[in-house]
Amino acid sequence: MINPALLKKQRIILCLLAILIIITIIIGMGIGDASMAYNRIIPALFGQGSFKESFILFSIRLPRIIITLLVGMALALSGAILQGITRNDLADPGIIGINSGAGVAVAIFFLFYPVQAGSLIYLQPIVAFTGAFLTAFLIYLFSYEKNNGLRPIRLVLIGVGFSMALSGVMIVLISSQEREKVDFIAKWLAGTIGASDWPVIIAILPWLIVLIPYALYKANRLNILSLGEHAAIGVGIAIEKERILLLITAVALASSAVSVTGGIAFVGLMAPHIAKAMVGPRNQLYIPIAILLGGWLLLIADTIGRNLVDPDGIPAGIIVALIGAPYFLYLLMRK
Repeated sequence: MINPALLKKQRIILCLLAILIIITIIIGMGIGDASMAYNRIIPALFGQGSFKESFILFSIRLPRIIITLLVGMALALSGAILQGITRNDLADPGIIGINSGAGVAVAIFFLFYPVQAGSLIYLQPIVAFTGAFLTAFLIYLFSYEKNNGLRPIRLVLIGVGFSMALSGVMIVLISSQEREKVDFIAKWLAGTIGASDWPVIIAILPWLIVLIPYALYKANRLNILSLGEHAAIGVGIAIEKERILLLITAVALASSAVSVTGGIAFVGLMAPHIAKAMVGPRNQLYIPIAILLGGWLLLIADTIGRNLVDPDGIPAGIIVALIGAPYFLYLLMRK
């Protein structure tokens, strides 16, 4: 049974995070290349703004904000699941190569299999999932030992190796391509949230609508898996089946995010850790906090990044990396 005091603390933190997200969204809607008066945001939202205000809000700012929020949520939940099934606090879809696998698949698809622009955005999550799943399968295969099962530290090391190897593959892929395509891939890999249109939201939203409730439903299984294989076997859990299902969930979440925004690492590392520090390691308590926290972290990173340098700003992936890389080194030294 969950401590009522912890449940109350969780609800308070969730409310505070929701308020922070709303405040960040309001700030983000008002600032940018074409600034918008804050007292005009609410009228514009309800169709009472000028053409310029409606265009800025509904065609540029609001889609980008929603995409950023959804991607941050997906990456945070993916990281939380990976840390649970591997029992390794350093697991993150960007660090262990899953994002790289999705990125290579999307790059190959974009460079060599041109399709109509309208169809591309809906195919990207599927292509990214295929690449990420193959990468995750190989990492899992090389990390598994017949007598000892999955080796958490080995998984991270092999994942980092795969990430580096796939980065090399990406360089080879783009080295002989046209300048325009190379520029697009380079910005995409840096974690630039450039796709800001409603079809992008439609493409990624179904993945989150299905996978977030499923992950929350499986939270208790994650609790048991985190206790170790012997404890899981003792309560009758089919370890490999649960691990594979949860791994597919984590891969699908990460790949749907990568397909839209490119390579953004460390959100899936930081958000679960901060959430655990707030309410403890029980998945039912910290995963909802991690989801909102991941969305807010990426949202504030993109809001800061796109207003620092003209004209295109700094990619959100770089802003997050500036914070996340030192945090990763701290965790690595501590563990």
